[in-house]
Amino acid sequence: MRISSVGTAYPSHRYHQNVISEALRNRWQHKMEEPRLISRLHANCGVEYRHTVFPLEQYPSLDTFRKTNDAWIKAAVDLGQQAICRSLDHAGISPEDISAIFFASVTGISSPTVDARLINRLPFPVNIKRTPIFGLGCVAGAAGISRASDYVRAFPKHYALLLSVELCSLTWQDDDQSIANLISCGLFGDGAAAVVIAGAETELARQQRGPRVLDTRSTFYRNTERVMGWDIVESGFKIVLSPDVPRVVEENLLGNVEGFLADNNLTRDDISTYIFHSGGPKVLEAMQNSLGLPPDALAPSWKSLREVGNLSAASVLAVLEDYLKVHPGEPGSYSILAAMGPAFCSELVLLQW
Repeated sequence: MRISSVGTAYPSHRYHQNVISEALRNRWQHKMEEPRLISRLHANCGVEYRHTVFPLEQYPSLDTFRKTNDAWIKAAVDLGQQAICRSLDHAGISPEDISAIFFASVTGISSPTVDARLINRLPFPVNIKRTPIFGLGCVAGAAGISRASDYVRAFPKHYALLLSVELCSLTWQDDDQSIANLISCGLFGDGAAAVVIAGAETELARQQRGPRVLDTRSTFYRNTERVMGWDIVESGFKIVLSPDVPRVVEENLLGNVEGFLADNNLTRDDISTYIFHSGGPKVLEAMQNSLGLPPDALAPSWKSLREVGNLSAASVLAVLEDYLKVHPGEPGSYSILAAMGPAFCSELVLLQW
């Protein structure tokens, strides 16, 4: 089974980080003793530009959970359709060829889910299998690849599609001026990504299009539920973001990676590239430090962070697109794709080019 293609899509509104910081400072200055703190925190997020689903001046009117969630549903369907079409075009297949669709998001909710609404827009088979995933947050991009790979392992003649849409700007909280929320509003961006995973007996797999998925590994860290996530409040999603995130990463990632590789008769010396979620400067530094990587080892992850921000579940998929298009591995070489997120937990995917 192989990852055959990735397609990304971003909202049309794109702003420099300083413009977003100024807009939020003007919006919240009467609620803060030191409004300039917003700019200082945002300057340390490693982000230069971000996309937002609406113009910045429109956000104050989204003053209830119902308004933001209704906006999320409409925008997620539109952006998700763009990402899917690009991914399918890159792979050279059509919606009729897809047997299963996995949808991951943590920035809005709907029933019927976004994947179901997209089946009414695109000619997917009526008997397509749907698996909506909510609550995994940043780890869901890697976990979605793992679950889609599990599916095509069981059905090697099938194609599976993973879609992630994250509209993080719709979770900004007007009544939360905590450090966690201010950092979140400077770190996370809006975007979507779709991935085609081909079963081993499909035509794309026979053409050796994209890296093979050799193995996956999920690891749950007990009693860490307050490290990252959401509190669901009257106004919507209120961020839970502990300063302990980099510490948890640095304490656990090395052991997870080495154990995973050992089970596949490999060591870190066998890994040519690491395709990591763009979690933020401190998280990327913790990943580098934990694995003893050189400064440029995660360059595509740092680039994605600068150009679009942390896209939650879609981030690692955007980084994966960069590797497929610009930095593919040498034939036979190995990569690890990884993300970490709420629970706290990690997901590792072993790839061979």
